[in-house]
Order: sequence, then C-alpha cells, then structure tokens
Amino acid sequence: MSSVSVIGPDGGEAIQLGPTRMRILEDGTTTGHRLGIGEITIAPHTQGPPQHRHAQHDEGFYVVSGTVHFTVGETTHEAPADSLVMVPPGAPHTFANLGETPAVMLNTFTPDLYVQYFRDLRAMIAAGGELTPAATATVMSHYATVPATDFRLIRRPG
Repeated sequence: MSSVSVIGPDGGEAIQLGPTRMRILEDGTTTGHRLGIGEITIAPHTQGPPQHRHAQHDEGFYVVSGTVHFTVGETTHEAPADSLVMVPPGAPHTFANLGETPAVMLNTFTPDLYVQYFRDLRAMIAAGGELTPAATATVMSHYATVPATDFRLIRRPG
C-alpha cells in the first residue's frame, strides 16, 4: 500500500536563503522522485537568483499572494496572485518581488532534481559562504543548470 503524505501549515523543511524562504513540501520521496514541490516566500524588494536555464527539469510557479515579476530573456512579465508560470527546460528565467509586501509562490520541479539545490545553498551558507550570484551559479551547476548566458547546457533531455 502506498503512503500518503500530508504536510500541515507548519510542516515541511524550511530553508532560509537571505530574504527568501523555501519550504520543501515534497522532496520526491512520496512521488518516486517524479515531482518536487516547495513554497517560496520572497521578502519585498528582493531579487531572485541570477537568470538561468535548466537542462533536465520543468519548473512551475503558482503565485499564491503578492506580485512576482518574471524575467524571461529580455522580457519581464508581471504575475499577480493566481498566476501560473511554467518554465520548460532551456528557457532562461528569473523572478523578483518588486512590491511592498511579501510574495508567496508554490514551486514545482519535474523531476524533483532541483530540491537538493536549495539544501546545498543552505549548507553553503551554514559553512560561512555568501549567497552571491557567482556562488549561486556554482551550486546550480551541480543540477544541470547554467546562467542564461551560458549556452553549453541547453540540450533538451530526451
């Protein structure tokens, strides 16, 4: 019999990354690693990671509250609450909360490859590392992800 996972409002694995909080709700354990889910809370006036591309997973963002600005290449899209942004492998993207209130998003990864990225960032910070764009890009590189300007890893899986 399969196990059902129920994560309450105070459950999950909290990871503080500067002014952004990631709460891992599903790390792939229940889904056979087909899906990872997190809740991202972004403080006001906060930039996200450097614009980047994933080679091996799709990523989804559902804006629960606030407004998040997604930059895809040179284009910025405003995504208010109840918006869904889906990012296929190879698409350059980043996000920011430019508003006055926190923004909350539900974040999905298929497969769950990227969940460990957040844990690695937490470990880097705990070891005294700084959450700089260069350090973030280095950790991303362990998960088939490169800065948007790096075209070496743009092969689509398949």
